[in-house]
Amino acid sequence: MTLTIAYVAGAAPDKWARRWRQREAEPLELVAVSDDEQLAVLGDGRAEMSVARLPVDRERHHVIQLYVEVPVVVVPKEHPVAAYDEVRLADLAGEQLIQDPETVPGWADLDTPKRLNWPAMSAKEAIEVVASGTGIVIVPMSVARLHHRKDVVHRPVIDGPESQVALVWLRENDDPRLQTFVGIVRGRSARSSRDAEPAPKKAKPTAKKAAPKTPRPTQSKRVPARGRRRAR
Repeated sequence: MTLTIAYVAGAAPDKWARRWRQREAEPLELVAVSDDEQLAVLGDGRAEMSVARLPVDRERHHVIQLYVEVPVVVVPKEHPVAAYDEVRLADLAGEQLIQDPETVPGWADLDTPKRLNWPAMSAKEAIEVVASGTGIVIVPMSVARLHHRKDVVHRPVIDGPESQVALVWLRENDDPRLQTFVGIVRGRSARSSRDAEPAPKKAKPTAKKAAPKTPRPTQSKRVPARGRRRAR
């Protein structure tokens, strides 16, 4: 039976899948999903686990936090922001934000122009709009890299909304394969296991008693022979 792991755009579970395939006989499949589907695939059975972005309902899901993503602003290549190494949200106050402002904590506190009535769109579509010079978008760096184009650049937003990526699965799912995958994610070796019995201790070798030393025979000192007297 195939173990299916879903993952959102920008996440990279390939190394864990590769280790699984090296160690386990059962097949594993990776399925890319949108942020809106990251938990739905667990509920409808399309996947057993999901590499998702928090927050999620922790009462319903097991959660293992993996890493924090750096937020970046994506702008056209000739935009003034491209001249800086990093920016703050306040530096972007005069820009037209393409995405839903609720996805960017702190944006509502800025003095921004009236937002146009943008239709719902994916991150890839939003970056395509950015390339046309119409607005900006703030996304995790991994997403910006995934949908990179030659006509846009991205810069870190040092006070922007960080996002956390986690491995998530339903609490009601007690499939033992999930714990095996968790072990791979946490870096446990193929031989290690939480349920493994401790290896029996090897008995210490009994020290052998040294045999009594046999005294060596005393060597008599050789007295040099005296020279013979010559007969007179």
